[in-house]
Amino acid sequence: MTVTESTITSVLVANRGEIARRVFASARAIGVATVAVHSDADADAPHVREADVAVRLPGNTATETYLRGEKIIDAALAAGADAIHPGYGFLSENAEFAKAVQDAGLTWIGPPVKAIELMGSKVESKKMMAAAGVPVLAELDPAQVTEADLPVLIKASAGGGGRGMRVVRSLAELPGQLEGARAEAQSAFGDPTVFCERYLETGRHIEVQVMADAHGTVWAIGERECSIQRRHQKVVEEAPSPLVDRLEGAGKGMRGSLFQAAVDAAAAIGYEGAGTVEFLADDNGGFYFLEMNTRLQVEHPVTELTTGLDLVELQMRVARGGALGDAPPAAHGHAIEVRLYAEDPAQGWQPQSGSVHRFEIPGVDTEFGVPGTPRGLRLDSGIVDGSVVGVFYDPMLAKVIAWAPDRQAAASRLATALAKTKIHGLVTNRDLLVRVLRHPAFLAGDTDTAFFDRHGLDTLAAPAASPESERVSALAAALAGAAANRRAATVGGGLPSGWRNVVSQPQRKVFDGPAGTHEVDYRIRRDGTLETGCVDAVGLVSATPDEVVLTVDGLTRRFAVARYGDLVCVDSPVGATAFRAVPRFVDPATVVAAGSLLAPMPGTVVRLGGAVGDRVAAGDPILWLEAMKMEHTITAPADGVLTELNVTVGQQVDVGAVLAVVDDEQGE
Repeated sequence: MTVTESTITSVLVANRGEIARRVFASARAIGVATVAVHSDADADAPHVREADVAVRLPGNTATETYLRGEKIIDAALAAGADAIHPGYGFLSENAEFAKAVQDAGLTWIGPPVKAIELMGSKVESKKMMAAAGVPVLAELDPAQVTEADLPVLIKASAGGGGRGMRVVRSLAELPGQLEGARAEAQSAFGDPTVFCERYLETGRHIEVQVMADAHGTVWAIGERECSIQRRHQKVVEEAPSPLVDRLEGAGKGMRGSLFQAAVDAAAAIGYEGAGTVEFLADDNGGFYFLEMNTRLQVEHPVTELTTGLDLVELQMRVARGGALGDAPPAAHGHAIEVRLYAEDPAQGWQPQSGSVHRFEIPGVDTEFGVPGTPRGLRLDSGIVDGSVVGVFYDPMLAKVIAWAPDRQAAASRLATALAKTKIHGLVTNRDLLVRVLRHPAFLAGDTDTAFFDRHGLDTLAAPAASPESERVSALAAALAGAAANRRAATVGGGLPSGWRNVVSQPQRKVFDGPAGTHEVDYRIRRDGTLETGCVDAVGLVSATPDEVVLTVDGLTRRFAVARYGDLVCVDSPVGATAFRAVPRFVDPATVVAAGSLLAPMPGTVVRLGGAVGDRVAAGDPILWLEAMKMEHTITAPADGVLTELNVTVGQQVDVGAVLAVVDDEQGE
């Protein structure tokens, strides 16, 4: 077959945030103009400002905007684009959209429509892979699951990203979990079809990056391990896989058979472009086909950093009809990527929304690109200082990726950069990521899908600063605030806050922090030294509105302090901490009744678990709230009676709204 190479002059990216920015970076590098689309919520987003042309998609939700294929195609035609890149997520694996793009006379930067259709159903794709000789886990009919099959994993046939997934360990919970999985699959993908398969409690998630052209060449560009996950979504990804490396070193040869299975999978469906063949592996090197993602993956940067390839540029080359070489370049060194989320792991991975006042990662060598030699630290982010994280989309803030000659050095480089990062305004999973990267089990390559369960999420998600260190940071916050007041004072000649000619009461500030409420009392003596009862063995070296230098147990430490209204952010070597300054007087109107269940974020009520008058036990589900692409269970805080239920299914609620009230007095 003869393939004619075409030209792409302008590409529209049918996506948002860091995904759009990543594709724009490669397009600019090869001289291709860029077109962005945006919802109303994203009107001022970085990807919109960076594009050569931006087109508004009226509305806020993904359903109104980024999932409206016809509007995106109209935007491309209006902006003069001759190609569409779908990014990853949204319509990237939608065969109807891919066909519509081509029918409109535009170049589709993705795989053939037929390949997307064949891999679009997990049920049918597994049958096809089995016929091609690729190892698979047997599909189980949910209606025929027996005790001997347990535990099983419920999965949505039409999608991924953890949506619709449920682990079931008893037959009694199977019907309810099936109902929930079907509802979530319908909401996320428009298809309620689910299936079951055997669940491997300690499996390893291994995937192979493939790239294929229209001339019959299929590359297996290296494997990645993505075993550390939350809610079946990847959190830490790396290349190469420590499991595969270990087995290769032991002479058990897993890599070759893994690559061959991935190439066979791509060849079986006539694949073209970038794709990922995902497997579940055991510690002995056995592996089973999970699915094929017919798109670029979120974690593709680790492959780029170890091979030096620009996978997006290769996608564009293949889409134009260009040919790949005989073989991909060999991989060198080790790369690790973490997904930095606006979420609170200690509170059930609760997503966060609001303003990012400051976002600064030290030592970044490149953004969206492959660093030169020696390779170092890369940042792929959809946010900048002042960005607002809304409730309509995934709460991922950035991907931070480190490369080094070996795995230990890559983990150390990445952990240090994250620990020194300044993220002001939102709770994130940063401290969890640092603990994972420094954990002995991770450094030993012992990284299965049960990592968080095995090592204790409560321990891994604890704040980096200990309660004692947090008290010192609260003292620094108080001293910096006093310095700011002193600098702003128009009278008094810049005397220390609270200064009296005769000794009086100490200054007192109250802050709420992760470890609880801190009552900070201190006094600056006539000689400028510090007197305080809240921290032992502490001395004041200097204090400005932005930095406080203290000696603690004879060690000098610097505390960077930033204030945003009542939010005070303190960054130091003992761990970053965010405080809320407690006002001296509380407005009675802001006090809610005991037992009130408040909405942790804006969202939509999708299911109810009880009715007014029901007796409930602590932990019982009262309702389910959908927000930021995830379903969140709101549970009873204690045994009692459900005395108020203030919402209905389908109702939109704001953060802080009183959803229900459980009265434990009546419950007794």
